Amino acid sequence: MILTDFDYARAASLEEALTLLAGTDGARVLAGGQSLLPGLRTGAEKARLLIDVRHLAQLRGVGQDGGELRIGALTTLAELAADPLVRAGAPELAAAARANGDPQVRNLGTVGGNLAATERPTDLPVAAIAAGARAELAGPGGTRTAPAEELAASGVPAGEVLTALLVPAAGAAAAFEKTADRATRYPVCAAAVRITPDGPRIAVTGATPRALRLRGVEDRLRGGPYTTTAVLAAFRAEPRELFVPGRGTSAEYLGHLAGVLTARALARAAAHSSA
Repeated sequence: MILTDFDYARAASLEEALTLLAGTDGARVLAGGQSLLPGLRTGAEKARLLIDVRHLAQLRGVGQDGGELRIGALTTLAELAADPLVRAGAPELAAAARANGDPQVRNLGTVGGNLAATERPTDLPVAAIAAGARAELAGPGGTRTAPAEELAASGVPAGEVLTALLVPAAGAAAAFEKTADRATRYPVCAAAVRITPDGPRIAVTGATPRALRLRGVEDRLRGGPYTTTAVLAAFRAEPRELFVPGRGTSAEYLGHLAGVLTARALARAAAHSSA
């Protein structure tokens, strides 16, 4: 299919992008375009104006302030996967970026675009939730932050621009696992974990309606052990309606798969934390 008609503007600054968003109903922000442009071709997405922010240097790059990483929204998935600060402090995010698509997608796709895509499961949101990350959003009222779980539920609010992801740097006690659809590379199921002094943080996507933190599973595993048997038992106690059947899979299968991937991720995270 071909793209529908829309206007195009290249924003010279974040402030100009916000002004254009506020002044046009149906305006959309264009970053890597790996989700938005295919959606426009198929009709799944609509836009009257595309606001190109790809050249705004202030939205790119990774830095560290104390115990927190600041990852610019225009940082590509390839840059995220290779960044030494991310690999050391938030390995679940680096692994999720490496698992995303193919090299062409990772070289163009951005952190912000992957986090903002709510129409299909993507890899970064589940890792961001497990990491306890916050999204930094700029809008008419200034800059604010929101939990990554909130962003996964509702997307970027109209009139705002996702500018960065703020991630606690927790070291190596984190991991990501994924079973991908062979045709699209989207996750059939993906799980991300981070082991903290208060217990594990566990999030799942693909098998669930959206990227979700599984607090019930966390509570059942608090204090350990993180054996496969214990993890699968914790997942069996979750309501089956939490898992959404599709693509020839049942809720029972997806619940089991989510447990298997979580057990693998917890085993790797625990091994790294004790190394």
